[in-house]
Amino acid sequence: MMRVFHHADYPFIARRNTAYVFSAVLTLVSVAAMVFNIATTGSWMNYGVDFTGGSLIQVRFAQAVDEGELRQALGGADAPPITRFGEADLHEFVVRAPLDEGASITAVADAVEAQITAGLPGQGFEVVRTELVGAKVGSELQRRAAMAILISFVLTLIYLAVRFEFRFGVAAVIATAHDIVLTLGVLALFRMEISLSTVAALLTILGYSLNDTIVVFDRIRENMHMKGARKRDPLELVNRSVNETLPRTVLTGGATLAVLTALTVLGGPVIRDFAAVMIFGIIIGTYSSIFIGSAALIEIQKRWGVGHIGEKPQRPEPATV
Repeated sequence: MMRVFHHADYPFIARRNTAYVFSAVLTLVSVAAMVFNIATTGSWMNYGVDFTGGSLIQVRFAQAVDEGELRQALGGADAPPITRFGEADLHEFVVRAPLDEGASITAVADAVEAQITAGLPGQGFEVVRTELVGAKVGSELQRRAAMAILISFVLTLIYLAVRFEFRFGVAAVIATAHDIVLTLGVLALFRMEISLSTVAALLTILGYSLNDTIVVFDRIRENMHMKGARKRDPLELVNRSVNETLPRTVLTGGATLAVLTALTVLGGPVIRDFAAVMIFGIIIGTYSSIFIGSAALIEIQKRWGVGHIGEKPQRPEPATV
């Protein structure tokens, strides 16, 4: 059976400085997008009603209705966010009405329906779906989502410190944090709505990236403990480990991307945002497994480590990487 990249020998580690620059640029763009959003909208992300509280009302018109007409009926420039939903011939829209302080969420939904009836007389419509989320619930969801990501980082650090060494755990956390920051940057840059499904996608990306990085680290440890490994250049051994796991990294990522692409094309608008976030996360996670995780391990060893990578130090001596 044909094996892709069976004899791979690419100089990934030798090109780590280029990867540093590339990642630094992407990180700066991500942070700039978040800062710009704060300056223009007051929020670094485009939180949906799951997090801000309010009413999500999906309406279906009997005849074609222009989005501008619907927006004018709901207040013109002061209208809540409106997006077309589903196929164009279904004439469906989603209205996201924020929840004002002291207002009843049921009253907000009823007011939106009344505005549509008054602003578009003679246009028959039906409410297909109504979702109501309280502001306190939304705030709690934001906190729990952040805590879930933070706890996963801490548990990863502990696991890898016990399973490998502490330096492996730090390098894995750096690579995973890199993936999360860049994914959040894409969400901020394109003002994609943050919903519960988006958080689920972020946590899935986190798990995927960690799994991929641990596979590479396991191979590094195996090669570092092979007979004669101490006589070889540590950079060459790390690069060899990355190349040996390259078939698994690329094929796993490719298979996942194929499924996500099918979901994006055929899954409809409900699953599309989730799949789109996952696609970028898998791409950046594969990139970080190859270029960032192992390179971070080398830099940690070079600046703060002692002895040989993969070897528990017995006495202080100059770093070998």
